[in-house]
Amino acid sequence: MSDINNAKSNKRTVEINTIQFSGKRKIDWEGVEEYLKQYVGKKYVIEETGETVYIGSDFPDEYANSKDSIKSYGTTGKAKANATQAIPQLIQSLSEIKYSPNYDDKHASDAPNGWYRGPVHFSIPITDDKGRVTGKNAFRGRMVIRCNAENKLFLYDVVTIKKET
Repeated sequence: MSDINNAKSNKRTVEINTIQFSGKRKIDWEGVEEYLKQYVGKKYVIEETGETVYIGSDFPDEYANSKDSIKSYGTTGKAKANATQAIPQLIQSLSEIKYSPNYDDKHASDAPNGWYRGPVHFSIPITDDKGRVTGKNAFRGRMVIRCNAENKLFLYDVVTIKKET
């Protein structure tokens, strides 16, 4: 995995070099959830702000079973599933972070101090029928981070993943 700085837009694109989760129509979200459990209890620093983001035990379930994941299939689902390989790098590359208060009673206990969101950019390889890499697809998404009662930041999800042209 590597980072590439895009001088034109000042964004960092995290390159993912392998396809861990494939499937043209159905993504193995249970497998994705299992894979994400390796990050629980770890923490990563956003390079732009110096803020620490923790990975809580709720993250794997939310990422793999959120409304956003359920409606992600095809290229977008494959991108979201494979972005799991680069969670540390995506957190580190997070920029242009915006705060919003918590308006939803559902999250009164886990995000009482609101939410932070910022764009992330990554690419995954395109492979042919023989598994050879023939190119790369670039994607963007929005990383969602919740702020708990102690003002600790916890990764919540990566949503609205779209293929870039």
